[in-house]
Amino acid sequence: MEFNNTTGIRKDYEFRRIYKNGKSFANRYMVVYVMKNRTDNTRIGISVSKKVGNAVTRNRIRRIIKESYRLNVDPKVKKGYDLVFISRVAAKDADYKTIEKSICGLVKKAGVLI
Repeated sequence: MEFNNTTGIRKDYEFRRIYKNGKSFANRYMVVYVMKNRTDNTRIGISVSKKVGNAVTRNRIRRIIKESYRLNVDPKVKKGYDLVFISRVAAKDADYKTIEKSICGLVKKAGVLI
């Protein structure tokens, strides 16, 4: 999950800290939690629940989120933020363009673009 200036959020306590202290923005397909961190790196985490579907479906959605972020958001995001993307069940039936539009809209709403 290495992009330009991005590392991943992997530990459970990191996810919980962002859920507790971060600000959330949501739409039909996705929820994003945004929290300022005290570094020059932007970190992202992706969570896709078992409610969304089987392992193949969850991994497909995870790959779509990563790729959408890498192509559209990573070059334009401000440095020093933690972002956690949580997939909703509706994302199971969505195509790439729909999820891409959803992610771009949420990040714009969160105000973390340059």
